[in-house]
Amino acid sequence: MTLNFWKMNGAGNDFVMLDNRDLALSLSTEQIAQLCDRHRGIGADGLLCVEPATEGGDFKMRYYNADGSEAEMCGNGARCFGSFVNRLHDGKLTLVRFETLAGMISAEFEGDQVRINMSAPHGLKLATDLPVAGDVLTVHSVNTGVPHAVVFVEDLDTVPVKAWGAGLRYHDAFKPKGTNANFAKVLAPGSISIRTYERGVEDETLACGTGMVACALIHHELTGAPSPVTVLVKGGDTLRVGFTENPPHEYTDVTLFGPADFVFQGTVTL
Repeated sequence: MTLNFWKMNGAGNDFVMLDNRDLALSLSTEQIAQLCDRHRGIGADGLLCVEPATEGGDFKMRYYNADGSEAEMCGNGARCFGSFVNRLHDGKLTLVRFETLAGMISAEFEGDQVRINMSAPHGLKLATDLPVAGDVLTVHSVNTGVPHAVVFVEDLDTVPVKAWGAGLRYHDAFKPKGTNANFAKVLAPGSISIRTYERGVEDETLACGTGMVACALIHHELTGAPSPVTVLVKGGDTLRVGFTENPPHEYTDVTLFGPADFVFQGTVTL
């Protein structure tokens, strides 16, 4: 089987993009993992498929982690998805609404930047002390489409991201599905820097959109920082997270604004 694909990245979080509007593709978990493999495939943090809408949107977004498992949502992937759909329509769209397992998402375009409206976050928990990899960490958590744990640290450069990330990802507190793990440092009021260990990738990635949103909202919870919060990711990009708080601890109009870049287009044989 020969596939036409596009490669995209959002702030360094990279994806294989497939046009499956005719539903001709039916890839197995193993085939998706093969495509995402950085040594024997195209290489990506995940794979995105464009499919026909079934619940009132313009399209449906199917997102798969690098291990081939399907996930509810990916913030950087959603920006890339919106930009990809716009390219399939010759750049003529100004707004697109698409269905995800986490709910309806919309994307607006400003040049090569994309603003997505996220689904409403839920399950916020603050300041739980958990034993992780021989340490005790103060962990905050929230679901921003997928579950995220957040730990604020003083020195982001020396954080054992893989050890602490894996420890949180598989921690009993987040069973049965596990969680993504984020480590954040406050740079200034309303400005943070983060590193993320992603579930399904099972490693640190250069960026994670839903992780940025989780860290920004928890930064607001802990400090009162107003919207928007700027977030610097390991890939070097700075993105903006906007939100409206409806106390207590409920958020609407959550947005993520940042780049969605095309890298290359090609064909691959499975």
